[in-house]
Amino acid sequence: MIRVLIAGLGNMGLSHALAHHHHPDAEIVGLVNRSPVDLPKALEDYPRFASFDEGMTTKPDLVVIATYSDSHADYACQAMEAGAHVFVEKPLSTNVADARRVTETAQRTKRKLVVGYILRHHPSWVRLIEESRTLGGPYVFRLNLNQQSSGEAWETHKALMQTTSPIVDCGVHYVDVMCQITNALPVRVHGMGLRLSDEIAPDMYNYGQFQVIFADGSVGWYEAGWGPMMSETAFFVKDIISPNGSVSITEGNKGASADIDGHTKVGGILIHTAQGDRTVRMPDEPGHQELCDAEQAYVLRAIAEDIDLTRHMSDAVQSLAICLAADESIRTGQPVSLVETDT
Repeated sequence: MIRVLIAGLGNMGLSHALAHHHHPDAEIVGLVNRSPVDLPKALEDYPRFASFDEGMTTKPDLVVIATYSDSHADYACQAMEAGAHVFVEKPLSTNVADARRVTETAQRTKRKLVVGYILRHHPSWVRLIEESRTLGGPYVFRLNLNQQSSGEAWETHKALMQTTSPIVDCGVHYVDVMCQITNALPVRVHGMGLRLSDEIAPDMYNYGQFQVIFADGSVGWYEAGWGPMMSETAFFVKDIISPNGSVSITEGNKGASADIDGHTKVGGILIHTAQGDRTVRMPDEPGHQELCDAEQAYVLRAIAEDIDLTRHMSDAVQSLAICLAADESIRTGQPVSLVETDT
């Protein structure tokens, strides 16, 4: 039985806690959150702690970190130094140096480190990547995820933007998809963005887009925006184009852009080649909680089976480096070379 501590009880933390609550090989020893929160009935009886240090007194085997991004690196390293394995939500950290510090700590302490790239556990996205690889590169990637958030969702986004821009917070998922398909190192990133609300800090922006060039000639575009002003027209573009055709997500009825289940569901994949088009239907796709269940089951399996996570950790640093370079480009107005930060 793996003793699990959950740190951070926002949307993702609660979902991960429920995953471990229902898993036969996991035992939750505590829930950490700085402020009181309402819990699902299934989680009400677990011990609660107001600080990470208090939670660590439970001596967990696994720590699930779903706090704000600026605490990820320190909490992950503290947990691993104490002998615990770690699952940490994306992004791994708020800078590349800290991301590397976390992965180096995992290697030195021989602890498992899994980063929350939830699309890696989604069968439809796995199929999308496989079909794209079959076409062969170089590729053009056209990916975005805009969210017309208001009310509580907008408040959550504003809290996230105290430390992390939308293109970093969400972009790591889709850049990870690009990197898995092309399997080439990133070379250069150019970004642009705009602050569209006086409700966020003057040095933050809630809309951004960037282009990334890979060593094999592939080019990628990603766009992300948060807020009540965002359009819901074409908010979920997912196209991969190669000399031999294209692979696209065709699901048109995505629902509201702030619907978290709609951020991962594919519905159908359109494969276009010179020989014609074919559509791969993806029925019975997992919802958000089912994806979190699968992700946490993988973490437990990685511990039990001693799965080699070296490539997983390297990929996490690389996708973060691309998104942070885009953020730097937006703030400086200059393209950023990634040649010196390749992993």
